[in-house]
Amino acid sequence: MINRFKKLGLVVGLTALTSAVSAQKSEPVKIVSSVKEHKVDVFVGGKLFTSFLYPDSLEKPVLYPLYAANGTVVTRGFPLEPKPGDPTDHPHHIGLWFNFENLNGLDFWNNSYAIPKDKKNLYGWIRTDHILKAAGGTIGVLAYHANWTNQQKEVLLEETTSFEFSGKGSQRIIDRVTTLKADVDAVFNDAKDGMLGLRLAHELQMPTTEDQKFTDDKGNVTIVKGGTDKLANGNYLTSAGKTGNDAWSTRGVWCKVFGKMGADSVSIAIIDHPGNPNYPTFWHARGYGLFAANPLGEKIFTNGKSAKNLSLKKGESVTFRYRIIINNGEQTIGAIQLNEIAKDFAKK
Repeated sequence: MINRFKKLGLVVGLTALTSAVSAQKSEPVKIVSSVKEHKVDVFVGGKLFTSFLYPDSLEKPVLYPLYAANGTVVTRGFPLEPKPGDPTDHPHHIGLWFNFENLNGLDFWNNSYAIPKDKKNLYGWIRTDHILKAAGGTIGVLAYHANWTNQQKEVLLEETTSFEFSGKGSQRIIDRVTTLKADVDAVFNDAKDGMLGLRLAHELQMPTTEDQKFTDDKGNVTIVKGGTDKLANGNYLTSAGKTGNDAWSTRGVWCKVFGKMGADSVSIAIIDHPGNPNYPTFWHARGYGLFAANPLGEKIFTNGKSAKNLSLKKGESVTFRYRIIINNGEQTIGAIQLNEIAKDFAKK
């Protein structure tokens, strides 16, 4: 009976929280573009929410950093703006990005300044050439065009991406729609590292004191050092009820990471869309701070039981849609709310 009342109280509390967020007034969104700096700043309620960065010095465009409504930075600082105690593994993990490990044999995911010059021919670039729209309002819209190229700048894919930014009270939302059109016959060969990636702030990592070793498809080994500073306190929860390290390699409509940052609880949720390939996605969610949705890594996620390659003939296209929700406060967004938001997003 006590447990029943506890569950009832939780449902009532979450319902009240949902109603409170819905009743709040949408914050105005301002978009400020600087072509010279290859940057677009996004402000929600007069405060910086994120910046879209697309300089030639980066191998892909990124949203970096990402702020919660209270001003807390929820993404790792390294390598662009390192903070004390920041992990320095995986220098290609910057903010929020979208790419893939194996497109026609080229690795777009792992490319960074750390790749030796004589190995760069094995990697691909995403080069943004046009900002198509940058407009504020109740919902801010940013759209761009980019080319997925090899080292010789030959185009494999054309990317058109649109972001919608919005916020109410302690919640911030990004809707991303990315369409990839093949300029040549293109094959996304089933691979572990992809597609929508986010590198979390140190506090949202799962706590561990043990070093971890990860090897990519080229045999490159990365050591992620364990920590003893007690800052990391994050955890994962998926729509299928998987938590912690058990979230990795499992499917789910959504996945949420949550933890304490300063005095507030903070959560980031990624929601998949039923129109995406191989829905619901597999979660490439690592305790060290990589939070990614990868529908095309089925082979490694199922231990070879099945695979998912995606092929596009020249002129064909594929579209991916995701919603990212950042919350802070005494309570973060819960499963009931996320299920409702996922249903709403599925209609979009």
